[in-house]
Amino acid sequence: MIQASETLRELAATFACLRTEPAPDVLPPEESVTRAREKLQQHLPESGLGLEETTKHLQEAIIPGLNASSRSPNYYGFVTGGSTPAASLADNIVTAYDQNVGVHLPKETVATNLEDRALVLLCELLKLDPAQWPHRTFTTGATASNMLGVACGREYVIAEASAVRSDATNSVGELGIYEAMHRAGIDKIQILTSVPHSSLSKAAGILGLGRASIRSIGLEGASHKIDIAQLKKLLEQPGTASVVAISASEVNTGAFATSSLQEMLEIRKLCDMYGAWIHVDGAFGIMGRILTLPTHSTIINSCAGLELADSITGDGHKLLNVPYDCGFFLSRHREIAARVFQNPGAPYLSTDATDTIMSPLNIGLENSRRFRALPVYASLTAYGSNGYRGMLERQIELARAIAEFMLESEDFELLPKFEGSKEEALNNIYIIVLFRAKDDSLNKELTNRVKASRKIYVSGTAWEGQPACRFAVSNWMTDAKRDLPIIKQALINVVKGWKKSKEEIGIVHS
Repeated sequence: MIQASETLRELAATFACLRTEPAPDVLPPEESVTRAREKLQQHLPESGLGLEETTKHLQEAIIPGLNASSRSPNYYGFVTGGSTPAASLADNIVTAYDQNVGVHLPKETVATNLEDRALVLLCELLKLDPAQWPHRTFTTGATASNMLGVACGREYVIAEASAVRSDATNSVGELGIYEAMHRAGIDKIQILTSVPHSSLSKAAGILGLGRASIRSIGLEGASHKIDIAQLKKLLEQPGTASVVAISASEVNTGAFATSSLQEMLEIRKLCDMYGAWIHVDGAFGIMGRILTLPTHSTIINSCAGLELADSITGDGHKLLNVPYDCGFFLSRHREIAARVFQNPGAPYLSTDATDTIMSPLNIGLENSRRFRALPVYASLTAYGSNGYRGMLERQIELARAIAEFMLESEDFELLPKFEGSKEEALNNIYIIVLFRAKDDSLNKELTNRVKASRKIYVSGTAWEGQPACRFAVSNWMTDAKRDLPIIKQALINVVKGWKKSKEEIGIVHS
């Protein structure tokens, strides 16, 4: 039998081999993917290839097809962080020991204690008092965390409405949504938000509220901002319970739904008045709370007061730079966790009821789950608050430098268009840079031409019905002095190549 230490060494050696850069691949991305797809095993071999041959197969046949989504510093397609060295080391240990961290067994494993400690450290990083957020857990990502937030919010608003009628606690988890709403005297539950991430609608659909329950309360002319007057009007509708979802840095522009502590205090007061739940989708915006520099004051103010929410969603595999998949969920309401997520009727999964740590399977979606906490714990321990602040400062520095290039360019324009000084426009940039080509014919091809350069990778999106491109700067290795010249040259070359192709077409037609 292979001992655990030997397994870990072998795994680490194999991992190092796979991470070694393959020979430069000069094929276009689409052809690389096609070739890799053709080399996939078509049928299960009766006799396995063995570790050595499988490693070679992965190295030579599969990895070239993954290059388009490489987590190199020049990958800006999605808000995809990398994996810090400490997190990568810990992730290998997670695989080697293969813990199922679902039940709190303090006399048998330290895993759940470590998970709780990792979440405490994370709260401290985000300047949140851990004692105020007793329902805390890791998830697969912000999508799952948003589902937890909406589920807890649904339970809470029904309980609040029930309290007006009687002392009974009408739980969706116990009675089902129809019966619980009926007993609480609720006709509908609405989710009030501005520029929501698509995962919020997904959560609403899965949880029985329906995608149609999402109501936009964005300000006219600034759709990402919460319209307080409209919020109040919708909250006071009779027979209606509400979950208010605040986007802390929306996905297309990086803009925040609130801009001051005063706004959050006003929203909190209204929600308390009408028994509403406040959920913050802070997939990557919540990390803005670690900033301290005066040049980041706009972001700092936008994150002020987020601690007034009932629940918060975050992503570890974004700005925390730990491996996929890792999200986290924080809630103020420990008692609601068990009402929604309790795993009943399984005595073999029981634990010490007097312990302060709740079994993860009773406070989240999964019964079986990966030990996601260890990479988080290792990375937070290795780099601390100053290390993470430095990472984010470098990412913002590069994002703002890219935005400045767009503002000064004759070929590109920064989106959304900003009325004000260049300094004011740059101060609004977090880690997202949305832009387009000024020439519509180039703009239709821009994303594909940038990707085809193989120098940088960006994502295509749309803005006001027109194609647009988006940079998302989120890798821990970001270095503006090194990366900005590469980005500028890649974009300049795209324009040159496009103009040359137009000239060639003109020559052919003439």
